[in-house]
Amino acid sequence: MASRGSKILIAFMLAGSAGLAAGAAAAKDLTVVSWGGNYTRSQMLGFILSYQDELEREVDVIDFDGGLYEIRRQVDSYNVRWDVVDLEQLDVIRGCRAGLLEPIDDLQLADSPEGVAAEDDFLDGAFSECGVGSVVWYTVIGFNADDFGSQPPSTMEDFFDINEYPGKRGMRRTPMGNLEWALIADGVEPDEVYAQLETEQGLDRAFNVLNRIKPNIIWWRDGQQPIELLRQGRVRMSTVYSGRVWGANEQHDADLEVIWSHAQRSMQQWAITRHGQNQDTAREFIQYATQTGSIVGQVEHIPYRPARRSAEPYVPERMQDYLPKTEEDQVQEFVVDAQWWADNFEEINARFERWIDRPVRVPRGLRR
Repeated sequence: MASRGSKILIAFMLAGSAGLAAGAAAAKDLTVVSWGGNYTRSQMLGFILSYQDELEREVDVIDFDGGLYEIRRQVDSYNVRWDVVDLEQLDVIRGCRAGLLEPIDDLQLADSPEGVAAEDDFLDGAFSECGVGSVVWYTVIGFNADDFGSQPPSTMEDFFDINEYPGKRGMRRTPMGNLEWALIADGVEPDEVYAQLETEQGLDRAFNVLNRIKPNIIWWRDGQQPIELLRQGRVRMSTVYSGRVWGANEQHDADLEVIWSHAQRSMQQWAITRHGQNQDTAREFIQYATQTGSIVGQVEHIPYRPARRSAEPYVPERMQDYLPKTEEDQVQEFVVDAQWWADNFEEINARFERWIDRPVRVPRGLRR
């Protein structure tokens, strides 16, 4: 029997796709790039399969690890094979500035089923010149429930405390998010973090905090890697996408816990690669993917928050344990400033990579 959310999804799809189908051209191939794992699965089940069926499109979905390298390579060579890419906001802003993405701020997006205009229905920050929001996701601290007995870590600050909680740490290989957490762990108020990072003293302070755990860090790039590091016992704690924890626990009987303290909140956006051969179909796809019903379909299969307010009531109850759900959790969310990182990423990332390559001396008492 179809769930209540599935019935709502079908109704939304039928209502929202009628206008698109009426003007659809002959079927064309479309290449959509996403992040793999349960995230891509949620998109396939949520709306990509129905998009193919309803609009008679052939969609090739491939995975990547984020960033702009491959997009830049394709655009610079005028050999563009990727049409639509699911990107972090930071990379949408940077890619748009660099001329790697198509402006789509004139895209005609569907109203909500209740008739609320798209610009009023989407969350703040969902739109940029080259991107449209889809879901809100979280980077959290994950750990094995059995590794810490009766005194497990409970705050983000515990991640940086090697004395109290010895062992290896997994961290995504990027300065974004890691520097903010380092400063907060060192006592900086969240609303002062970016002002601190604007200064050399603030940057030095953040890197000094990371120095405390640097010998214990195993770096990861792909979103599934921290799950495997935790399940294999190679790390005791790791930064991780909350949706990946859900997948490991619900589908593979893992026993991973999440620390919501200062969970990093970010938004994904759809973007179109510059010079692609399927521009019209790419725009059509984004119109379809950002309908309320499409987003409802996705969040039925992964615990991320919808970028449209009209979809929020339909987040399934079974996903709530993997979302910030209490007043305290909401207060502890930390919104990653994608615009700030777009302005500063290149310079800071260069320093970050140099820092990774440079050995650090660790006091004997901290070698665990």
